[in-house]
Amino acid sequence: MPVSLLSAFLKNFLGKSPNWYKFLIIFFLIINPVVFFLVSPFVSGWFLVVEFIFTLAMALKCYPLQPGGLLAIQAVSIGMTSADQVKYELVSNVEVLLLLIFMVAGIYFMKQLLLFIFTKILLGGIRSKTVLSVVFCLAAAFLSAFLDALTVIAVVISVAIGFYSIYHRVASGGGTASSHDHARELHIPDRHDLENYRAFLRSLLMHVGVGSALGGVMTMVGEPQNLIIAGEAGWQFGEFFIRMVPVTIPVFFCGLLICVLVEKFKIFGYGAELPENVRQILIDYDNEERETRTKQDVIKLWMQGIIAIWLIVSLAMHLAAVGLIGLSVIILATVFTGVTEERSLGKAFEEALPFTALLVVFFSIVAVIIDQDLFKPIIDMLLDIENKSMQLALFYIVDGILSMISDNVFVGTVYINEVKSALMKGVISREQFDYFVVAINTGTNLPSVATPNGQAAFLFLLTSSLAPIIRLSYYRMIVMALPYAVTLALVGLFSILFFLEPMTSYFYSVGWI
Repeated sequence: MPVSLLSAFLKNFLGKSPNWYKFLIIFFLIINPVVFFLVSPFVSGWFLVVEFIFTLAMALKCYPLQPGGLLAIQAVSIGMTSADQVKYELVSNVEVLLLLIFMVAGIYFMKQLLLFIFTKILLGGIRSKTVLSVVFCLAAAFLSAFLDALTVIAVVISVAIGFYSIYHRVASGGGTASSHDHARELHIPDRHDLENYRAFLRSLLMHVGVGSALGGVMTMVGEPQNLIIAGEAGWQFGEFFIRMVPVTIPVFFCGLLICVLVEKFKIFGYGAELPENVRQILIDYDNEERETRTKQDVIKLWMQGIIAIWLIVSLAMHLAAVGLIGLSVIILATVFTGVTEERSLGKAFEEALPFTALLVVFFSIVAVIIDQDLFKPIIDMLLDIENKSMQLALFYIVDGILSMISDNVFVGTVYINEVKSALMKGVISREQFDYFVVAINTGTNLPSVATPNGQAAFLFLLTSSLAPIIRLSYYRMIVMALPYAVTLALVGLFSILFFLEPMTSYFYSVGWI
């Protein structure tokens, strides 16, 4: 039966996505200019934000770059924002883009070392899933405090893909050394081990993701917006850390407590153990690797270890932009492990470039938020509140909600600029400003774990090649993040209200700040 041109067009449009999804995207593209020109640019801006979040939520139906990109192109075309504003956002966030392009690729060339280390941890003396989860959460928190949450997530994604591919090779009948495509669906009679293994990896990744937020909020280098906030406040590394302590330390220990509780009671998708059959496969792989490891392989591991030390030291001391350090890792790792062919280099960039393109689209949506002043009424309302304690609490709450909806980097940047402007105009005092800075930093970092789009590290995880393999959807991430998000948000709010002012006064009295 001949296919009409319209049917052929619809089949090509967004590929294998469900028809209802295709028609909904078309509906968005039709309704947006109608609302923009006939109703209100402000209303159409909020429509666009909700539509883009919807494309993120449906990431397993269709990668968000394509539908989100269509919405962004239309937004520029009808005048919701301009190409110059989009360019400005990209230039302002170039360090994040460089991080994704080069750091993630650099981690790819460190995967032998990472797999070696994490295999020892996973198969070592820690058999308790609860203890293992706490260890992963603590490690992520420590690394994120000194490095960067995106880098930490990139490392763990690389390790998890390595673990899954080992199991995939054996389960598909190829053995541990066979060539294979780990993204191909496994068709095996008994899927119990497969589903449990997926659940095990999902839970560890979510613990790591939350751990990166717990550590990232503590220091001026833990999250991209922290650097901006610290710069506007004039705080160095030590002062930033101390000023955040009244909020971050209670939150940190409550986060670890939640990690223990969700694993013990096996709730919200946690509690899955590593199946014994899978453990045995990983043990066999480790034994085989040890037996077949040549002196050349040993030298590669040692060189990757030295490069890893360079990575940690250079990031902790901020010797250069994170992306440039990532580029140095690519160069050093390939030079000393013998990777010189262009096609071998190209594989390292496959994971990061789609997400980098998606982030560019995201910054286009941010440009719309700025040009249409979508957050301005909220900021003005907060600055008009006379009750200072209520004002501080609402800054924290509203920052958190807006970070969940859009992105914590953008929200933190907008709010710190507005508060700094209020300080310069004499609307608020320096003491109020300092308290607002703590509320803005913690508000953008803690409640934002509730949604994948709230934090760049979570969004990177959701849109990575690993997410569909282990069945980690937008909805599942929200469910698994829920106990953490509620606890961190409430403990953070409590700390803002009852701990921040008295502890800050104490720090002043002892000369710490």
